[in-house]
Amino acid sequence: VYGDLTDGNNLSTIINEIQPDEVYNLGAQSHVRVSFDMPIYTADVDALGTLRLLEAIHSSDKPAKFYQASSSEMYGKVVETPQTEKTPFYPRSPYGCAKAYSFWQTVNYREAYGLFACNGILFNHESPKRGETFVTRKITRAATRIKLGLQDKLFLGNLEAKRDWGFAGDYVEAMWLMLQQDKPDDYIVATNESHSVREFVAEVFGYLDLDWQKYVEIDPRYLRPSEVDYLQGDASKAKKVLKWEPKVTF
Repeated sequence: VYGDLTDGNNLSTIINEIQPDEVYNLGAQSHVRVSFDMPIYTADVDALGTLRLLEAIHSSDKPAKFYQASSSEMYGKVVETPQTEKTPFYPRSPYGCAKAYSFWQTVNYREAYGLFACNGILFNHESPKRGETFVTRKITRAATRIKLGLQDKLFLGNLEAKRDWGFAGDYVEAMWLMLQQDKPDDYIVATNESHSVREFVAEVFGYLDLDWQKYVEIDPRYLRPSEVDYLQGDASKAKKVLKWEPKVTF
């Protein structure tokens, strides 16, 4: 079935025809740096796309349970560390702003219409399926190519940015668990550890017995107009309610 988050009629048709029990909204323009270059498209898909999907579910004869892929980027310029479900948002990108809009629309449809709708505030999660333009995959791919003599340099942006990195497989389990509860709610999914891009680079290159400082150079093209310096999530609520903990650590 082909669907498009920019087409509300299309979404309504799909929901009414399939009548799913659960809907997981993972669709997005998900690259933060690209969102600065394509802010309107990012808002249309990531913000209004969620609203269209919520409205399609709400208007259906059999409203499905709904999971919204919220993001740690909503915290942006963090006001406290670690971040919890009650930490105020301060997004620093068009992507983060769009995700904050979707978060509150999900809460609104839950409270206004009784929809079983949950926000999973997932911090960075990685796997071999990660797109090659994302920094983690970019680093691992470049390091292996350098080791094989296929590449000379790796160009990166801010090496000091710190992120809470986990494994996507663990986080998908948490997403599913949210929709198996008796009541809908919002949960942070994270490892409660924060590591810099510099640490990530050193770890990857060290694994291949390479001195990263010989190969990595800073390219201003990869710097964001406004940076998110530090993210670290407190997943205590998910641990207590969902009985969830990450199995894979940094």
